[in-house]
Amino acid sequence: MSQTFVIDQSLAGERVDTAIARLLGISRSAAAELCEAGGVRVGKKTLGKSDRVNLADQLDVDPPKPAAELKVVATPVDELLVIYRDNDLVIVDKPAGVVAHPTVGYNGPTVAGALLARGIQLSTSGAQERQGIVQRLDVGTSGLMMLAKSELAYSRLKQDFRDRTVNKIYHAIIQGHPDPMEGTFDAPIGRHPKAEFKFAVMEDGKPSITHYKALELFSAVALCEVNLETGRTHQIRVHFSAFKHPLLGDTMYGADPTLAKRLGIDRQWLHAKELGFTHPITGKQMHFVSEYPKDLAEVLVKLRA
Repeated sequence: MSQTFVIDQSLAGERVDTAIARLLGISRSAAAELCEAGGVRVGKKTLGKSDRVNLADQLDVDPPKPAAELKVVATPVDELLVIYRDNDLVIVDKPAGVVAHPTVGYNGPTVAGALLARGIQLSTSGAQERQGIVQRLDVGTSGLMMLAKSELAYSRLKQDFRDRTVNKIYHAIIQGHPDPMEGTFDAPIGRHPKAEFKFAVMEDGKPSITHYKALELFSAVALCEVNLETGRTHQIRVHFSAFKHPLLGDTMYGADPTLAKRLGIDRQWLHAKELGFTHPITGKQMHFVSEYPKDLAEVLVKLRA
């Protein structure tokens, strides 16, 4: 049976999916699915997810279907390297094409599933599908990623990331040459207002700080070292795109597909190169470095030639 909501001043003018997400306490993607199924109406008019709600509108909303339970499934991933492990944490070198944990609508391999297939048990803290995950990399990003095995390590590492004491260094090839050659992007990031799975620099977004330094310049692109002070979803990709230097191969955020094809890259050229932190239990200073995978290294060979 549908529920009826009256739009007040706090929601007037919002997109329908945003309003429904707030009213029902569900994710925006789940609210969008509800709209696409014809489950949101004003009178006899069915609303789309990008329509706007008005003050005093009476929304009839069908109850959302129960969300499918996400489970970690043991799936071998031979290319994923475990470069360090002890009783409290594990450091992996993640290949592109592998997500950190199960997500709705994705059936491919996960880091959590690859570790489970090797008999490596992670912390049980966090949501079921994200247990042990203290840090995530995009599916198209390769490199170093840390996971917790013990409950105490999970708690302390999550706090370390919130306190910004973990040193995360990425290497990225961007289109064009940055000016200045070294600097900082300090621009808030939020969900893209029109594209469901994208993010953007938004005035009401979360604080996001990215430091960069150009390492090598080529005719049309530049290799940069990037240090993340915060850790927002797609942060590096969004910041460089917003400042007119999208990552090579990142067509989702405006990269030139012709240039990517010419250089032989079919994902964003982005690699989690270094990871430095204080061990959450022993207090020892830890530092790891990852080499470029074959596809990224081959692009650099072409550029340097």
